Amino acid sequence: MKKDIEDAEDIKQLVDSFYKKVQQDELIGYIFNDVAKVNWEKHLPIMYNFWETLLLEKTSFTGNPMLKHRMLSKKTPLAQEHFDRWLKLWYTTIDASFVGSVAEAAKTRSKSIADLMWYKISQQHV
Repeated sequence: MKKDIEDAEDIKQLVDSFYKKVQQDELIGYIFNDVAKVNWEKHLPIMYNFWETLLLEKTSFTGNPMLKHRMLSKKTPLAQEHFDRWLKLWYTTIDASFVGSVAEAAKTRSKSIADLMWYKISQQHV
């Protein structure tokens, strides 16, 4: 039975499941694996903190995700379809395990983040 996202263990489960899908995805996997060469042992705890801060109102995240994504976009062209796929994988990962107001907030916030990142990245090429 599905439940809402309630604590750090739920965030960890969500983030781990999501990034397993991302790493294997034919459209965006290469960005993480080959271009960014993500160190998953380092990156995943940062993502746990990021989503705990956004969804569970803990102040465990510090950093500048926009700057990281802008730098990444200079290494490989990022397109709207990449952000759309990221969102699709995120939504399906949430829906597979969670239901409730925090799960819905995770979708809403991720959409806002993806839209803002895409807007800012697309503007740097204008």
